[in-house]
Amino acid sequence: MSSARKSRTRSATGEATTTRKPPFVGALLRMAYQAARRRQFRAHIERGFNDLTQAHLNVLAYPPPDGIRPTDLAERTYMTKQAMNYLLIQLESLGYIERRAEKARGRRLVFLTRRGWQVFETQWASMQQLEAEWAAIVGQSRFDEFTRTLRQLVAIESPPSDQSRARSAGLVPPGIPTSAARNARTKRA
Repeated sequence: MSSARKSRTRSATGEATTTRKPPFVGALLRMAYQAARRRQFRAHIERGFNDLTQAHLNVLAYPPPDGIRPTDLAERTYMTKQAMNYLLIQLESLGYIERRAEKARGRRLVFLTRRGWQVFETQWASMQQLEAEWAAIVGQSRFDEFTRTLRQLVAIESPPSDQSRARSAGLVPPGIPTSAARNARTKRA
C-alpha cells in the first residue's frame, strides 16, 4: 500500500503499528451504503414508487418492517418515536404499510401491504444487480470474501437478539464469536 494511505507508528506500549489515514472504515461503509441507497432510490422511481423519499427508505430498510412495534422500529432506525410515527403516518396514507392491533395484547404493529412488499422486491433486485456489478469489478472471489467478512463483523457488533436471529437464519457461520461471547470473555479477564 502507498505511504499516503498507510504509515508505521509506535503505540503507547512501543509496539510497531500500522495506521491508516482517513477515510476510516465507518466512512467507507457509509459511502458504500449511500451508493446503494442512491441505486435503490433510482430503482424505486423507475418502478413508479415516486412518492417515496429518502426518509421513507429509512423505515423501509432491511429487515422488512412487517409485524414490528413502532417503538422497536424507531429504536432500530435510531429515530425518535415521534419522527417514526410521522413517517409511518405518511407511509400508511401512501399505502405502503398498515398498522393493526395485535390480538393477544392489543398493541399496534406495523405490517407491509402488497405495495410495501413490492418496494422490497424492487430494493432486492437493485441490490442483486449492484452486487453483480461490484463482483464483476473486483472479482467474484474477493466480493464473496468481502460479504462474508461484513456478515462476521455485523454479527459481532449486533445486539444479542439480532445475533441469535442472524445465526438461526444461517447468516453467521458456527464458531464465529458474537458480541455476547466477546463480552463474557472480557468480564472473565
